[in-house]
Formats: sequence, structure tokens, C-alpha cells
Amino acid sequence: MKLYSYFRSSASYRVRIALALKGLPYEYAAVHLLKGGGQQLSPVYRELNPDGLVPTLEDGPQVLTQSLAIIEYLNEMYPEPPLLPAAPADRAYVRSVALQVACEIHPIANLRVLQYLKRRFGISDEQKSEWYQHWIVSGFSSLESRLNSERRVGDFVFGSTPTIADLCLVPQIWNARRFEIPLSRYPIICRLTSNAMKLDAFLQAEPAVQPDAEL
Repeated sequence: MKLYSYFRSSASYRVRIALALKGLPYEYAAVHLLKGGGQQLSPVYRELNPDGLVPTLEDGPQVLTQSLAIIEYLNEMYPEPPLLPAAPADRAYVRSVALQVACEIHPIANLRVLQYLKRRFGISDEQKSEWYQHWIVSGFSSLESRLNSERRVGDFVFGSTPTIADLCLVPQIWNARRFEIPLSRYPIICRLTSNAMKLDAFLQAEPAVQPDAEL
């Protein structure tokens, strides 16, 4: 198994957590999103992933893209420990939290969006940070309110074990801290993240300990 990843990519981070939770060994192939204009945009990499995004997972002849699709594939191929609850309504809840992060919060402030804003409209670094913070605050405020009224929240987004929702939440918190966004107004999100970071699998997946990590 081979994972094409960038240490700061939150989508790649999600998959690294899944692989660690499943105890699956893999080869790490670094794809730097900034060097040389972005290695993900090279013709060689785009033959593998035409979207020019990370992560990409090779599992034998299978070439898989999109982090949530990869995680669900891993969960079906390697069922233990499960990353989705057994009951359909609970699975829908967990998936909806994961999608709230992966589709509503993350893409708006993703690297290629920020690069386009800077290139097309000439925004300053200060304006770029303001854009990022606006969408993180908006998304986290909504999510915090939802989790506050959700009876299924426990030590994790669902009960006492991590699910695909936690795999999405933790990398987004890491990004928020990187941009120095105050998080004190999100006590539930912070508590769930703190619980996750007590597990070896989440620690192993952290950006700082990846082979391509930069100080």
C-alpha cells in the first residue's frame, strides 16, 4: 500500500489517521504542494490523480482518490476497528459531521482557493488570513452548536470510539491552530480533539512527524 501525501494536507492527515487506526503499513510518497509550483500538478502525478490533489492511495492495482472515499474503502476492506457505527441513523449522523468539515469548512479555505485569491485578486497575507478565519469561525460555530445538542456525543463525536467524523475534525483543528484562530469558544470541539490526541494513531498521523515535515 502506498500513500501519496503532503504533511500539511488535512485531507491526507485524515487518511493517515485511518491507516494508523487500522494498523496498516504503507509506503509514504511525499507530494510537495508548493515546491516547483506544486508537485501535485506535474504530468507524472496527474496521470495517477487527474485532479492534481492529495491524497492518493495505491492498494495493489487499485488507485483511490478523495479522502473520505479512501477511508470508507479502508473501512470496508479492513473492518476492525470500525470507523462507522452499526445503525443506519448513527452512520448518517457520523457521515454528516464528517461532510460538514470536509465539504463545508475545509474546501473554502483550501490551499488552491487561497492561491487563486492571491493570484487573481492580489489579496494580502492579512486578507488571506481574514478569509481563512471567517470560514473556520463560521463552520466551527455551527458545528459546536450542533454537537452541544447531540445526545450521541461522548468522548468522541459518536460515543466512546473514534469514527470518520473525528478523522475529519482533528486535522481541521490543527489547521485552525496553525492560523492562530482562537478556539476557546468551541469547548466541545476542543474536548473531542483532546481525547483523540491521546490515542497513538492520531499522534502517529500528526503533520510534524511525517517524513516530509518542515519546521
